[in-house]
Amino acid sequence: MDLHQKTINKKLILEGIALHSGTLVKITLIPSNENTGIVFLRTDLKKNAAIKACWENIVPASLCTKIANKYGASVSTIEHLMFSFYALGITNLLIEINGPEIPIMDGSSKIFIDEILNNGLLNQKSIVSHLIIKKTFEVGDKNRFIRYEPTNINSLEIDYTLEYKDQFIKKQNFRSMSVRTNILDIAHTRTFCHQEDLEKIFAMGLAKGGSLDNAIIISGNKILNQGGLRCKNEFVKHKTLDCLGDLYLSNYFINGKITCNQGGHELTGSLLKKIFKDKKNYTIESPDLSIDFKEKSFNPEEIQVVV
Repeated sequence: MDLHQKTINKKLILEGIALHSGTLVKITLIPSNENTGIVFLRTDLKKNAAIKACWENIVPASLCTKIANKYGASVSTIEHLMFSFYALGITNLLIEINGPEIPIMDGSSKIFIDEILNNGLLNQKSIVSHLIIKKTFEVGDKNRFIRYEPTNINSLEIDYTLEYKDQFIKKQNFRSMSVRTNILDIAHTRTFCHQEDLEKIFAMGLAKGGSLDNAIIISGNKILNQGGLRCKNEFVKHKTLDCLGDLYLSNYFINGKITCNQGGHELTGSLLKKIFKDKKNYTIESPDLSIDFKEKSFNPEEIQVVV
């Protein structure tokens, strides 16, 4: 488990197509001081443009995870980028973005992770605080649910099941006793879609930037991507990636066990909101005496970056 808070070594600029809007987007990752958390800043907006990456800011969205501040400024399709921060142990970062949607890149988290690692990480002095969830929580029903259970292990176990009534994906399961040790086995897995669903998705005004370069397209008993799958059970592993990226909106590295069956962004967000609804459900352990940034009030005017 990460002991110290972490940011990146220097500013990093990335560009790519947004999956749903189809527009070219630029994001700039900027090192941030200790105890500031992960914050998105819409540079295309004149004011009230900062959005904290937090479960409290999750808002309803179709086929992605979206967060918004109280003024209505939002950023969507953040799940793959959030997984990258989770995987690398990044706790403090400012992300400037010139539009409302994160670029999809290759449909996975691999490019984000590779570019951040090439840029370099910076360990900070403050110690990471720990979230202790006291009991079991579940949302959904018997056919579609996500459940959290406390355990005695100092890591996150995940058991994710995906089942489609199709000719290709069918039923898949991914299980890891310590999911952050399997990051490389998950990070390169891509988002996917059935060809027969595309017309409906297009009618919703979504996936305008989708292509075989950033998504797996399934047609009958085959995929249309020439390179084939990147790994066995790529579909359920990608759903696990999405889930972990969404869980990092807790602002903590959660320990315990996650069991998920036919999950999705909405269910994961609902689980977080159920846990944090009552402070009796959890405790925060801060090994040092510094103020825990997840509990302090957030003022966009006080954003500080490492120069």
